[in-house]
Amino acid sequence: MCDQDHFEDDLHEYKKRGLITRRQFGVLVGAGACMVLPQVANAVAVTESDLTITTPDGAAEAYFVRPATGTAPGVLVWPDIFGLRPAFRQMGKRLAESGYAVVVVNQFYRAKKLPIAANGANTPIPDLIPLAQALNETTHMTDAKAFVAWLDSQPSVAKDKKIGTQGYCMGGPMAFRTAAAMPDRVGAVASFHGGGLVTENPNSPHLQASKTKAQFLIAVASNDDQKSPNEKNILKETFEKAKLPAEIEVYSGAHGWCPPDSRVYNEPDAEKAWTRLLALYGKALA
Repeated sequence: MCDQDHFEDDLHEYKKRGLITRRQFGVLVGAGACMVLPQVANAVAVTESDLTITTPDGAAEAYFVRPATGTAPGVLVWPDIFGLRPAFRQMGKRLAESGYAVVVVNQFYRAKKLPIAANGANTPIPDLIPLAQALNETTHMTDAKAFVAWLDSQPSVAKDKKIGTQGYCMGGPMAFRTAAAMPDRVGAVASFHGGGLVTENPNSPHLQASKTKAQFLIAVASNDDQKSPNEKNILKETFEKAKLPAEIEVYSGAHGWCPPDSRVYNEPDAEKAWTRLLALYGKALA
Protein backbone atom coordinates (compact mmCIF):
# COMPACT_ATOMS: atom_id res chain seq x y z
CA MET A 1 0.00 0.00 0.00
CA CYS A 2 1.09 3.61 -0.52
CA ASP A 3 2.64 5.53 2.33
CA GLN A 4 4.34 8.88 3.00
CA ASP A 5 7.75 7.59 4.00
CA HIS A 6 9.37 8.28 0.68
CA PHE A 7 9.27 12.10 0.32
CA GLU A 8 12.87 12.77 1.39
CA ASP A 9 14.08 9.71 -0.52
CA ASP A 10 12.23 10.99 -3.58
CA LEU A 11 13.81 14.42 -3.25
CA HIS A 12 17.26 12.91 -2.75
CA GLU A 13 16.86 10.82 -5.90
CA TYR A 14 15.83 13.83 -7.99
CA LYS A 15 18.72 15.92 -6.68
CA LYS A 16 21.25 13.10 -7.16
CA ARG A 17 20.20 12.85 -10.79
CA GLY A 18 20.52 16.63 -11.18
CA LEU A 19 16.89 16.99 -12.20
CA ILE A 20 15.52 19.33 -9.58
CA THR A 21 16.25 21.45 -6.49
CA ARG A 22 14.38 21.23 -3.18
CA ARG A 23 12.53 24.46 -3.99
CA GLN A 24 11.63 23.30 -7.50
CA PHE A 25 10.51 19.94 -6.14
CA GLY A 26 8.20 21.61 -3.66
CA VAL A 27 6.71 23.86 -6.33
CA LEU A 28 6.20 20.91 -8.67
CA VAL A 29 4.49 18.79 -6.05
CA GLY A 30 2.43 21.68 -4.71
CA ALA A 31 1.13 22.43 -8.16
CA GLY A 32 0.14 18.83 -8.78
CA ALA A 33 2.00 19.10 -12.07
CA CYS A 34 1.64 16.36 -14.65
CA MET A 35 4.51 15.74 -17.04
CA VAL A 36 3.65 15.38 -20.72
CA LEU A 37 4.28 11.81 -21.80
CA PRO A 38 6.31 11.16 -24.96
CA GLN A 39 4.23 10.86 -28.09
CA VAL A 40 3.35 7.46 -29.51
CA ALA A 41 5.05 6.59 -32.78
CA ASN A 42 2.46 5.96 -35.51
CA ALA A 43 -0.34 6.83 -33.08
CA VAL A 44 -3.84 5.98 -34.25
CA ALA A 45 -6.73 8.42 -33.96
CA VAL A 46 -8.84 7.76 -30.87
CA THR A 47 -12.29 8.46 -29.48
CA GLU A 48 -12.75 9.39 -25.81
CA SER A 49 -15.76 9.13 -23.50
CA ASP A 50 -16.55 9.83 -19.85
CA LEU A 51 -19.23 7.42 -18.68
CA THR A 52 -20.51 5.22 -15.89
CA ILE A 53 -20.47 1.44 -15.69
CA THR A 54 -23.21 -0.36 -13.78
CA THR A 55 -21.97 -2.89 -11.23
CA PRO A 56 -23.86 -4.94 -8.60
CA ASP A 57 -22.88 -2.25 -6.09
CA GLY A 58 -23.66 0.92 -8.02
CA ALA A 59 -22.47 3.09 -10.90
CA ALA A 60 -18.71 3.45 -11.39
CA GLU A 61 -17.34 6.44 -13.23
CA ALA A 62 -14.87 5.60 -15.96
CA TYR A 63 -12.86 7.00 -18.84
CA PHE A 64 -13.05 4.97 -22.06
CA VAL A 65 -10.69 5.66 -24.95
CA ARG A 66 -10.28 3.49 -28.05
CA PRO A 67 -9.17 3.63 -31.68
CA ALA A 68 -11.61 5.69 -33.74
CA THR A 69 -12.13 2.88 -36.24
CA GLY A 70 -12.19 -0.89 -36.13
CA THR A 71 -11.86 -3.13 -33.11
CA ALA A 72 -9.02 -3.53 -30.61
CA PRO A 73 -8.10 -5.71 -27.63
CA GLY A 74 -9.64 -4.44 -24.42
CA VAL A 75 -7.62 -3.26 -21.43
CA LEU A 76 -8.83 -2.54 -17.89
CA VAL A 77 -6.70 -0.06 -15.92
CA TRP A 78 -6.77 0.12 -12.11
CA PRO A 79 -5.31 3.45 -10.86
CA ASP A 80 -3.26 3.96 -7.72
CA ILE A 81 -4.65 5.33 -4.46
CA PHE A 82 -5.05 8.83 -5.94
CA GLY A 83 -7.64 7.46 -8.35
CA LEU A 84 -8.80 8.31 -11.85
CA ARG A 85 -7.34 11.71 -12.71
CA PRO A 86 -5.69 13.58 -15.63
CA ALA A 87 -2.45 11.58 -15.36
CA PHE A 88 -4.31 8.30 -15.82
CA ARG A 89 -6.41 9.74 -18.62
CA GLN A 90 -3.18 10.66 -20.36
CA MET A 91 -1.78 7.16 -19.80
CA GLY A 92 -5.00 5.55 -21.00
CA LYS A 93 -5.11 7.68 -24.13
CA ARG A 94 -1.52 6.87 -24.93
CA LEU A 95 -2.29 3.17 -24.69
CA ALA A 96 -5.32 3.58 -26.95
CA GLU A 97 -3.14 5.39 -29.48
CA SER A 98 -1.02 2.24 -29.46
CA GLY A 99 -4.03 0.19 -30.58
CA TYR A 100 -6.05 -0.81 -27.49
CA ALA A 101 -9.57 -0.13 -26.21
CA VAL A 102 -8.87 1.14 -22.70
CA VAL A 103 -11.15 1.73 -19.75
CA VAL A 104 -9.75 3.47 -16.65
CA VAL A 105 -12.08 3.15 -13.67
CA ASN A 106 -12.89 4.89 -10.41
CA GLN A 107 -12.44 1.97 -8.06
CA PHE A 108 -13.71 4.07 -5.14
CA TYR A 109 -17.15 4.71 -6.64
CA ARG A 110 -19.01 3.10 -3.72
CA ALA A 111 -17.80 5.82 -1.37
CA LYS A 112 -16.74 8.78 -3.49
CA LYS A 113 -17.35 10.27 -6.89
CA LEU A 114 -14.65 11.99 -8.91
CA PRO A 115 -12.36 13.70 -8.18
CA ILE A 116 -10.90 11.32 -5.63
CA ALA A 117 -7.80 13.29 -4.67
CA ALA A 118 -8.43 17.02 -4.63
CA ASN A 119 -4.74 17.84 -5.12
CA GLY A 120 -3.86 14.92 -7.32
CA ALA A 121 -0.73 13.04 -6.30
CA ASN A 122 0.00 15.78 -3.76
CA THR A 123 -3.06 14.81 -1.68
CA PRO A 124 -2.06 13.51 1.78
CA ILE A 125 -2.26 9.74 1.62
CA PRO A 126 -3.85 9.42 5.10
CA ASP A 127 -6.86 11.24 3.64
CA LEU A 128 -7.30 8.39 1.16
CA ILE A 129 -6.48 5.35 3.27
CA PRO A 130 -10.12 4.87 4.42
CA LEU A 131 -11.21 4.64 0.78
CA ALA A 132 -8.62 1.97 0.08
CA GLN A 133 -9.39 0.03 3.24
CA ALA A 134 -13.06 -0.20 2.25
CA LEU A 135 -12.10 -2.40 -0.71
CA ASN A 136 -11.25 -6.08 -0.42
CA GLU A 137 -11.08 -9.37 -2.30
CA THR A 138 -14.87 -9.45 -2.76
CA THR A 139 -15.10 -5.94 -4.21
CA HIS A 140 -12.07 -6.60 -6.42
CA MET A 141 -13.67 -9.71 -7.88
CA THR A 142 -17.15 -8.21 -8.24
CA ASP A 143 -15.84 -5.12 -9.98
CA ALA A 144 -13.48 -7.07 -12.22
CA LYS A 145 -16.32 -9.17 -13.56
CA ALA A 146 -18.52 -6.13 -14.12
CA PHE A 147 -15.83 -4.09 -15.86
CA VAL A 148 -14.67 -6.94 -18.10
CA ALA A 149 -18.28 -7.71 -19.02
CA TRP A 150 -18.77 -4.05 -19.88
CA LEU A 151 -15.69 -4.06 -22.10
CA ASP A 152 -17.02 -7.13 -23.88
CA SER A 153 -20.29 -5.32 -24.55
CA GLN A 154 -18.52 -2.58 -26.51
CA PRO A 155 -18.47 -2.84 -30.33
CA SER A 156 -14.92 -1.44 -30.38
CA VAL A 157 -13.52 -4.30 -28.28
CA ALA A 158 -12.26 -7.34 -30.20
CA LYS A 159 -14.03 -10.42 -28.88
CA ASP A 160 -11.52 -12.78 -30.49
CA LYS A 161 -8.63 -11.26 -28.52
CA LYS A 162 -7.81 -11.71 -24.85
CA ILE A 163 -8.24 -8.78 -22.47
CA GLY A 164 -5.35 -7.16 -20.60
CA THR A 165 -5.39 -5.52 -17.20
CA GLN A 166 -2.84 -3.34 -15.43
CA GLY A 167 -2.67 -1.86 -11.95
CA TYR A 168 -0.56 0.70 -10.13
CA CYS A 169 0.23 0.55 -6.40
CA MET A 170 -3.02 -0.73 -4.81
CA GLY A 171 -4.20 -1.49 -8.35
CA GLY A 172 -1.65 -4.29 -8.63
CA PRO A 173 -3.64 -6.74 -6.49
CA MET A 174 -6.78 -5.68 -8.35
CA ALA A 175 -5.18 -6.59 -11.66
CA PHE A 176 -4.07 -9.95 -10.27
CA ARG A 177 -7.58 -10.66 -9.02
CA THR A 178 -9.12 -9.58 -12.32
CA ALA A 179 -7.27 -12.45 -13.96
CA ALA A 180 -8.41 -14.77 -11.17
CA ALA A 181 -12.03 -13.66 -11.57
CA MET A 182 -12.02 -14.08 -15.36
CA PRO A 183 -9.33 -16.70 -16.08
CA ASP A 184 -10.64 -17.60 -19.52
CA ARG A 185 -10.91 -13.97 -20.66
CA VAL A 186 -7.84 -12.22 -19.25
CA GLY A 187 -4.63 -12.97 -21.11
CA ALA A 188 -2.20 -10.40 -19.71
CA VAL A 189 -1.62 -8.79 -16.31
CA ALA A 190 0.77 -5.97 -15.47
CA SER A 191 1.58 -4.58 -12.03
CA PHE A 192 3.64 -1.43 -11.55
CA HIS A 193 4.98 -0.70 -8.05
CA GLY A 194 2.15 -2.90 -6.80
CA GLY A 195 1.45 -2.97 -3.07
CA GLY A 196 0.21 -6.10 -1.32
CA LEU A 197 0.85 -8.60 -4.10
CA VAL A 198 2.24 -11.13 -1.61
CA THR A 199 0.67 -11.68 1.79
CA GLU A 200 0.56 -14.57 4.26
CA ASN A 201 -3.18 -15.01 3.75
CA PRO A 202 -4.61 -17.93 1.75
CA ASN A 203 -6.30 -15.41 -0.56
CA SER A 204 -3.05 -13.56 -1.29
CA PRO A 205 -3.26 -11.99 -4.79
CA HIS A 206 -0.16 -13.86 -5.98
CA LEU A 207 -1.68 -17.22 -5.07
CA GLN A 208 -4.95 -16.41 -6.81
CA ALA A 209 -3.14 -15.14 -9.90
CA SER A 210 -1.08 -18.32 -10.11
CA LYS A 211 -4.28 -20.22 -10.97
CA THR A 212 -5.00 -18.13 -14.06
CA LYS A 213 -4.03 -18.54 -17.71
CA ALA A 214 -2.40 -15.14 -18.13
CA GLN A 215 1.07 -13.80 -18.84
CA PHE A 216 2.50 -11.40 -16.26
CA LEU A 217 4.66 -8.30 -16.07
CA ILE A 218 5.61 -7.31 -12.52
CA ALA A 219 7.66 -4.13 -12.17
CA VAL A 220 8.91 -3.66 -8.61
CA ALA A 221 10.01 -0.33 -7.10
CA SER A 222 13.53 -0.19 -5.70
CA ASN A 223 12.48 1.00 -2.25
CA ASP A 224 9.71 -1.59 -2.04
CA ASP A 225 12.30 -4.24 -2.83
CA GLN A 226 14.53 -2.91 -0.07
CA LYS A 227 11.66 -3.28 2.41
CA SER A 228 10.61 -6.75 1.20
CA PRO A 229 13.59 -8.25 -0.66
CA ASN A 230 12.15 -11.76 -0.76
CA GLU A 231 8.86 -10.81 -2.39
CA LYS A 232 10.28 -10.92 -5.92
CA ASN A 233 11.63 -14.41 -5.22
CA ILE A 234 8.26 -15.62 -3.95
CA LEU A 235 6.58 -14.23 -7.06
CA LYS A 236 9.14 -15.85 -9.33
CA GLU A 237 8.83 -19.24 -7.64
CA THR A 238 5.03 -19.07 -7.62
CA PHE A 239 4.72 -18.37 -11.33
CA GLU A 240 7.41 -20.86 -12.27
CA LYS A 241 5.54 -23.55 -10.32
CA ALA A 242 2.31 -22.57 -12.09
CA LYS A 243 4.15 -22.61 -15.44
CA LEU A 244 2.94 -19.11 -16.24
CA PRO A 245 5.17 -16.66 -18.16
CA ALA A 246 6.16 -13.84 -15.80
CA GLU A 247 8.65 -11.02 -16.24
CA ILE A 248 9.62 -9.83 -12.75
CA GLU A 249 12.11 -6.99 -12.42
CA VAL A 250 13.20 -4.47 -9.82
CA TYR A 251 13.40 -0.98 -11.31
CA SER A 252 15.60 1.82 -10.03
CA GLY A 253 12.56 4.07 -9.67
CA ALA A 254 10.95 4.63 -6.29
CA HIS A 255 7.40 3.57 -5.42
CA GLY A 256 5.05 5.48 -7.73
CA TRP A 257 7.51 6.16 -10.55
CA CYS A 258 5.09 5.54 -13.46
CA PRO A 259 2.25 8.14 -13.33
CA PRO A 260 3.46 11.44 -14.81
CA ASP A 261 2.05 13.49 -11.91
CA SER A 262 3.87 11.45 -9.27
CA ARG A 263 6.37 13.02 -6.90
CA VAL A 264 8.88 10.44 -8.09
CA TYR A 265 8.00 10.23 -11.76
CA ASN A 266 11.06 8.71 -13.40
CA GLU A 267 10.79 9.07 -17.16
CA PRO A 268 13.55 6.61 -18.15
CA ASP A 269 12.14 3.87 -15.93
CA ALA A 270 8.55 4.76 -16.80
CA GLU A 271 9.37 4.47 -20.48
CA LYS A 272 11.13 1.17 -19.93
CA ALA A 273 8.07 -0.15 -18.09
CA TRP A 274 5.84 1.18 -20.87
CA THR A 275 7.91 -0.61 -23.50
CA ARG A 276 7.67 -3.86 -21.56
CA LEU A 277 3.90 -3.39 -21.21
CA LEU A 278 3.50 -3.04 -24.96
CA ALA A 279 5.67 -6.10 -25.48
CA LEU A 280 3.46 -8.09 -23.08
CA TYR A 281 0.26 -7.00 -24.78
CA GLY A 282 1.78 -7.56 -28.20
CA LYS A 283 2.33 -11.23 -27.31
CA ALA A 284 -0.62 -12.04 -25.06
CA LEU A 285 -3.39 -10.04 -26.75
CA ALA A 286 -2.42 -10.63 -30.37
